[in-house]
Amino acid sequence: MIFEFIGGLGIFLLGIKYMGEGLQKSAGDRLRTILDKFTSNPFMGVLAGMIVTVLIQSSSGTTVLTVGLVNAGFMTLRQSIGVIMGANIGTTITAFIIGFDIGAYALPILGIGAFLLFFFKEKRITNIGLTIFGFGALFFGLELMSSGLKPLRDLQAFHDLTVSMSNNPILGAVIGTVFTIAVQSSSATIGILQSLMLEDAIQLKAALPVLFGDNIGTTITAVLASIGATIAAKRAALTHVIFNVIGATIVITFIHFYTIMMEHIQAALELNPAMTIAFAHGIFNVLNTIIQFPFIGLLALIVTKIIPGKDTEVEYKAKHLDPIFIQQSPSVALDQAKFEVIRMGEYAIRGLEETSSFLNTKNSKNADMAQQLEGALNNLDREITAYLVQLSGSTLSDIEKTDHSALINAVRDIERIGDHYENIIELINYKMSNKVDITEQGMIDLNEMFDLTIITVKEAIKALEQMDREAALSVVQKENEIDKMERRYRKKHIIRLNEGVCTGAAGIVFADIISNLERIGDHAVNIADEVLGGKHN
Repeated sequence: MIFEFIGGLGIFLLGIKYMGEGLQKSAGDRLRTILDKFTSNPFMGVLAGMIVTVLIQSSSGTTVLTVGLVNAGFMTLRQSIGVIMGANIGTTITAFIIGFDIGAYALPILGIGAFLLFFFKEKRITNIGLTIFGFGALFFGLELMSSGLKPLRDLQAFHDLTVSMSNNPILGAVIGTVFTIAVQSSSATIGILQSLMLEDAIQLKAALPVLFGDNIGTTITAVLASIGATIAAKRAALTHVIFNVIGATIVITFIHFYTIMMEHIQAALELNPAMTIAFAHGIFNVLNTIIQFPFIGLLALIVTKIIPGKDTEVEYKAKHLDPIFIQQSPSVALDQAKFEVIRMGEYAIRGLEETSSFLNTKNSKNADMAQQLEGALNNLDREITAYLVQLSGSTLSDIEKTDHSALINAVRDIERIGDHYENIIELINYKMSNKVDITEQGMIDLNEMFDLTIITVKEAIKALEQMDREAALSVVQKENEIDKMERRYRKKHIIRLNEGVCTGAAGIVFADIISNLERIGDHAVNIADEVLGGKHN
């Protein structure tokens, strides 16, 4: 019985994972776009949360994605609350899928999924195969769990426990919470409840408190994801907890009426036991959202008071680009764009510093922050370029046209600096995962070149901000030094290879890092060139 249940639970969880992965890969980057674009107000946030959760089959996954967007400044805390509410509704879809009694077809569905996965090379078809395989595994796991749980209905101890849960809803809620925290999936706990209902091992009155406890337990994933994270991440996770605890408390208070309502719905729609649980779950989450939706502002205020501090560390969105200036005053619009380009340059410098720290500390926090900054660079590149292209249709003086052209080119160079330090992060990750050791002298050389490159980029951004020719000429000088450094270090590295002091793998990582640093120097000199008017020879 235990083996069958554990095996069934394992296959069930695997099914949810694969189904979510298949859907997520089919949707591609659209998930982030849905959350970014369709959260203009809390109501749209609820819809976006529902859609994304249906696509990835995980309310926790949606909450973690949302936390990332709040963290990046793409979304306010108020908008994120709407998304979290929507995620809770979206997660009920799994229970409804389980409610359809198609367990008899689980194995052929698994077979079709496996066939598409293994006999086709096209990504789109393999993603569909992964989804179908996950769908089949979900039902196959459920069949095994049901079969394993069947003897429970004749077990006196279990019967006594369900009676206790019927008489004491809080006990049921605690059991649901603890079990969901243990398996890290409310869908799995609800699947088990549906299996127990199908086997007649538990009555609706005892099952409902457990169901509401599951909703509290599922918040633990977001809480764990926010440990050691930013203030914004902690706030979004706390919102999830408060929202679900309030909802569960309200419904448990009126559990008697809720049970009667569900019994009426079950009889009226002739629902099977598993579908009854799905409806109970769905109605609970919809009601919870309707009740708490008007209090989104209050929820945001409460979590801000509980967790005080500054919202975001990295803001992806531009701060200064107001389209009204393009018509009213093109010269002011140009200044606004310049503010934004300088801010972008400062992000590139911070990203380089974090990458340098990552090389030495091997702390993934440095890499994560650098990657976040790179994401901000990509977004600012798109926003600033679009703004400057719009501005090019306005009437600009000759000097302003020169400045306009300089900013467009500088944006491209700053964005490329981000790409190069991202390459370096990948190389450091490769070095760590493959236990590649760079020699002590190699590390000294890398750090020396890193320091010079960071100073050069800083000076290039300063030159652009102040249109300082002296600083620009200094950048050209330093970039020549970076080029010489790269050639010198490459030769030293070849000598180390020939002497057998350095391994081939370490050599490749070393050479690629200094090559990327040299390219960053080139982009810094391009920015300086814009200040010098393209003449530094």
